[in-house]
Amino acid sequence: MTRTQQTIRLNGKRTILTTQNGKVTAKPALPQEWELQAAQIRALRALPEYGERFLLAGDQNSAKRGPRAQAQAVAAGMTPGEADVRIYLDGGRLRMIENKVGRASLTDSQKVRHPALAKLGHNVIVLRAVTCEDAASQAVALVRGWLAAADNDNARTGVKAA
Repeated sequence: MTRTQQTIRLNGKRTILTTQNGKVTAKPALPQEWELQAAQIRALRALPEYGERFLLAGDQNSAKRGPRAQAQAVAAGMTPGEADVRIYLDGGRLRMIENKVGRASLTDSQKVRHPALAKLGHNVIVLRAVTCEDAASQAVALVRGWLAAADNDNARTGVKAA
């Protein structure tokens, strides 16, 4: 019983073809991690608080590069294992999001980097999604939660939000 799988583009969409016992089946492929991240960035930039209460920056540290481009990226400070999205909140707070498709595991470099960041007080939140819509809604809910927590902290201490 031979089974093979390959991911192809079919009508412009990533599709998984499975061949088993001479029968071919097709099913939609899960989105790639960068697609989840792009959906989150679009949704977060659309929030009315963007630019006033928070800014963001995204990375693609795991992007495939040739040897020369990889050496240049590392020399310029790109760090393996860094979180996918950094959220800069008012009041000097930094939050980070790591995206994973479904049950994908953290890379070895992420298993080292994320605890090192946490030791300095910068926790990385891992969001898992299998659709771009879910990834975007999770990121929006997370950022809105962070903004609400900041409002609560400011109310408790008597500080007014910017």
